[in-house]
Amino acid sequence: MEMAGVSLKRGYVVVEDSDCAGPTEEIKKQKVLERCLPEAGDGLDSHCLPSSDTEPQPPEVGSAGKGKKNSGAPLEEEEEEDGFSEEGEEEEEAESFAEMMKHGLTELDVGITKFVSSHQGFSGILKERYSDFIVHEIGKDGRISHLDDLSVPVDEEDPSEDAFTVLTAEEKQQLEELQLFKNKETSVAIEVIEDTKEKRTIIHQAIKSLFPGLETKTEEREGKKYIVAYHAAGKKALANPRKHSWPKSRGSYCHFVLYKENKDTMDAINVLSKYLRVKPNIFSYMGTKDKRAITVQEIAVLKISAQRLAHLNKCLMNFKLGNFSYQKNPLKLGELQGNHFTVVLRNITGTDDQVQQAMNSLRDIGFINYYGMQRFGTTAVPTYQVGRAILQNSWTEVMDLILKPRSGAEKGYLVKCREEWAKTKDPAAALKKLPVKRCVEGQLLRGLSKYGMKNIVSAFGIIPRNNRLMYIHSYQSYVWNNMVSKRIEDYGLRPVPGDLVLKGATATYIEEGDVNNYSIHDVVMPLPGFDVIYPKHKISEAYREMLTADNLDIDNMRHKIRDYSLSGAYRKIIIRPQNVSWEVVAYDDPKIPLFNTDVDNLEGKPPPVFASEGKYRALKMDFSLPPSTYATMAIREVLKMDTSIKNQTQLNTAWLR
Repeated sequence: MEMAGVSLKRGYVVVEDSDCAGPTEEIKKQKVLERCLPEAGDGLDSHCLPSSDTEPQPPEVGSAGKGKKNSGAPLEEEEEEDGFSEEGEEEEEAESFAEMMKHGLTELDVGITKFVSSHQGFSGILKERYSDFIVHEIGKDGRISHLDDLSVPVDEEDPSEDAFTVLTAEEKQQLEELQLFKNKETSVAIEVIEDTKEKRTIIHQAIKSLFPGLETKTEEREGKKYIVAYHAAGKKALANPRKHSWPKSRGSYCHFVLYKENKDTMDAINVLSKYLRVKPNIFSYMGTKDKRAITVQEIAVLKISAQRLAHLNKCLMNFKLGNFSYQKNPLKLGELQGNHFTVVLRNITGTDDQVQQAMNSLRDIGFINYYGMQRFGTTAVPTYQVGRAILQNSWTEVMDLILKPRSGAEKGYLVKCREEWAKTKDPAAALKKLPVKRCVEGQLLRGLSKYGMKNIVSAFGIIPRNNRLMYIHSYQSYVWNNMVSKRIEDYGLRPVPGDLVLKGATATYIEEGDVNNYSIHDVVMPLPGFDVIYPKHKISEAYREMLTADNLDIDNMRHKIRDYSLSGAYRKIIIRPQNVSWEVVAYDDPKIPLFNTDVDNLEGKPPPVFASEGKYRALKMDFSLPPSTYATMAIREVLKMDTSIKNQTQLNTAWLR
């Protein structure tokens, strides 16, 4: 699939002009970084972290699908994404990932055991291709975000298109070094070869728009004209470079729709910020989205023009930016109403009647609102175990769980790092084995080197706060899943006296005389914490027993370290998707796409035509879910099948490549 200078095929990066070309070193760094991006969900062990200046996200708010840190696809693999991978490497990665998954979790391990429907299940392959899973964000106004307009708002303040090509690569490098105070020079002089006012204007515009914070003036030296770039306000300019070149009449934020393929939101923002030469924390969004999917969401960025953003369409693969507008305010996490999913389950075995029953049940009854598998990590050490050790104040165990050797395949350097740690318990020696220091292991080892083995708390504190909190939220989710399974086993799918419902944000009990006023869709269950109440029936005791068995006091969920004190929350036990529709289609070629993306529609591609008969059958389904709800759990209810990567890997490893 090709479009205007962007290849959406994996394998290479198309660069159309020098403004888009990141420095070679930057590309190399990006390659190393992407090699250890998080594989799935909230799993942090042996994964890289986003940079600490990226915008944090609350653990309970996110995309309905939950990929990395709240976004949703469970079937995510490590792979080369920057266009430098070779076929052989990919196959090797696929095999090693499949090997690792033999030691992964199943649904039973994390309390996912019940179904609400009575239909007979059938098999199907989830995410055989990442393009089989499309997520469109539903904004706070209830509208589904689509990329359907690539035009740039007309603005007299914008530079001409020539501004992006008028400077040479060498001049851009000099200007960037000046902008970032990386050299001793106080200015950069650029000779004007064709000395016309128009040419000088274009160079002035190019410098100011591409290197915010720099000002320019024209000087004559020895009969030649030069444009001299310098800092407008010394180092203060670097703190807020855009304020010197942003029109006062324009809203401070450019909002745009980001279409991305096979990248999670944080990684996408890191890539955009590198190409724009800005910090990632000037971007804001309402929720993170899946990696192994095609996703469409709204992003806001501070004082970067639509013109500059649109220019990235010429040089980035797997991205498309459009639907630009200038607004006064950024976006806030959790403001979204939810997400709309278009999902293809390939190679289904169910009869038309079985599919009809399953989808009717999903539409009319819904599914158990379990936390999906990606909440608990993909390695042999589940994240909830680390979370439990934190809550127990068992810091030596926290350190051991993160750093000790583990079953299953891992990147070679991580295996060597763990072996070195097991052998020497020397953080500096183990750290030397890691080429990438931003993964959890690297952060923790750096902390241990700095604070010493007797101060693991401070060493662990080097890991960004939201990543640390993911561990304990994973434990909360583990308890919640187990308790909901027990609640449904003991009381079925009807409200009973002692259940909890929400009135506004406050939880209240269902009394004997009020049972008929509620349905199972109203009932909530607490995530354990110091600021929640528990049901008034035997499930309350089950919570107590589970936490007691884990050496935790349900009556005192405050931690010595304030960050790790759990206030708790409430979560509906059954979710009924909205806007549910489906069709069964036949196809012969397992590689063909079975529906159009937003980019296909922009390019005017006709929708796929299906044969009445085919070698394979696929179920194409559409549905909308509220935030913090896992699409994979809805799919599980349809298939009546374990959605863990371990099980899906055993079914089919084709999706790994």
